Amino acid sequence: MKKLMTLVVLFMTISLSAQDKNAKGSLEVDGVCNMCKARIEKAAIKITGVKSVKWSVETHKLDVIYDARKTNLDSVAKYVAIAGHDTKKFTATDEAYNAVNPCCKYRDEEVVKAHQ
Repeated sequence: MKKLMTLVVLFMTISLSAQDKNAKGSLEVDGVCNMCKARIEKAAIKITGVKSVKWSVETHKLDVIYDARKTNLDSVAKYVAIAGHDTKKFTATDEAYNAVNPCCKYRDEEVVKAHQ
């Protein structure tokens, strides 16, 4: 009986950890151009456990494939904000936002209109 219980627990542990290897998620990230895209994707892909990222200029959606045992979407959102781009959960500091290129000032209505 003990062997059976041990095997069941071992199997469940392996099954649960295997499911977390390729978690998928998405975040809304503010930006306006391809320079923003490059900055957002570069910030996100640097995180340990992130395997793939793709941000859309049109939808502002960042799709992420990551190892949930090593990171999570909140960490991705935090790093993107550190790079200067707002997400729903984290706002970039003024210092980080002001460091982005002038054409990337997504909080400025005139810049946003210029990119439409």
